[in-house]
Amino acid sequence: MQGRKKKKSVPVAVCAVIVAAGSSRRMGGENKLLLPLAGAPVLAHTLAAFEKCAAVRDIVLVCREQDIIPYTDLARTFGISKLRTVTRGGDSRTASVLAGITAAPEDTVLVAVHDGARPLVSEAVITEAVHAAAEYGAAAPVVPVKDSIKRIKKGCIAADVPRDTLAAVQTPQVFRREVLLRALTDAQRENRSFTDDCAAVEALGQIVCATHGSYENIKITTPEDIPAAEAFLNREED
Repeated sequence: MQGRKKKKSVPVAVCAVIVAAGSSRRMGGENKLLLPLAGAPVLAHTLAAFEKCAAVRDIVLVCREQDIIPYTDLARTFGISKLRTVTRGGDSRTASVLAGITAAPEDTVLVAVHDGARPLVSEAVITEAVHAAAEYGAAAPVVPVKDSIKRIKKGCIAADVPRDTLAAVQTPQVFRREVLLRALTDAQRENRSFTDDCAAVEALGQIVCATHGSYENIKITTPEDIPAAEAFLNREED
């Protein structure tokens, strides 16, 4: 991971594309982004993180059509002044991110793609990724893997995987707009699927800089993630 001095802003237009178009299947169908977290919906915390971040100028929110009005009202209620539009997502993450890029202001230079279900992302994590992408063209926050990792073959442990060569990637993943647009357009045209936006960009031969993530930057996926997130928030307030 690159060490660098953090600055308050960057001299380019940065738009955060918040992807919030999932179906929350692992939450039993309940919209996890509207679940209460320390007195506010999960999505409100996510939007507020980018609202407060000086390195981000604009926010575009991508969601299901039925959520456009509720999410617009939520953003208004919580004073998200950087929100430029709420747009409908597609049938896949690739299509949804493409919709967000298309909806971003025309002068956008860097796009910061973030999961709507990661409400605890810090300004430091966002800012470092933005500065690295401004310098290198692409960046994503990562955290070292804590557990020992094994390769499994036919139900048995086949080999150890060196832990120091592994990291868990998080969001926001930040890219020059034209690079990400090309990567995702190619992926959609060729009907290829990737685990995240970094993989699509890497397929172009673009190196992605690894920046410092945070173990608190968890993704709300299952019911037990809510009390875990609240525990992190309560610790920050103490």
